Amino acid sequence: MTNETPPDAHRLSPLWRRLALGLFLIGCGGTAAELLLLEHFEDPWQWTPIALLGAGFAGGVVLAVHATPGAFRVFRYLMWLFMPAGGLGMYLHLKSNVEFERELNPAVGGFDLAVDVLMGAMPALAPGHMIQLGLLGFLVMLRHPALLKPGSPQSGGTE
Repeated sequence: MTNETPPDAHRLSPLWRRLALGLFLIGCGGTAAELLLLEHFEDPWQWTPIALLGAGFAGGVVLAVHATPGAFRVFRYLMWLFMPAGGLGMYLHLKSNVEFERELNPAVGGFDLAVDVLMGAMPALAPGHMIQLGLLGFLVMLRHPALLKPGSPQSGGTE
């Protein structure tokens, strides 16, 4: 009896990969639609998530139809952009809420200000969804057969 792992043990199930990609596409499409309906395009910074979500959606469709190493490379770069965009969005939302709350009540500070900022007019943590979508995109690519080099331990081949 040997302790060898089967060659396919390092691969994720194609079903799970398709489900993750489907969730990614739904997340991108739904979030972009919501931002457009909320008229989230007053200044160039507000266009950033809409543009990234559109590019991510297009990249996900390309992966679903034709998963090539080049398509994965572009998709990977997009996922790296999703995460700082989410962090920047959270910063901008929080900053806007702080300014708004200080305008309403200049004396507020400390814990009360923090609570008011988090419960403010702008959804302070909503841009974090971009980070979540970026991480989901990385899961879609995790150990994908199109990215494995022939002969590597994960590929199961010996070419």
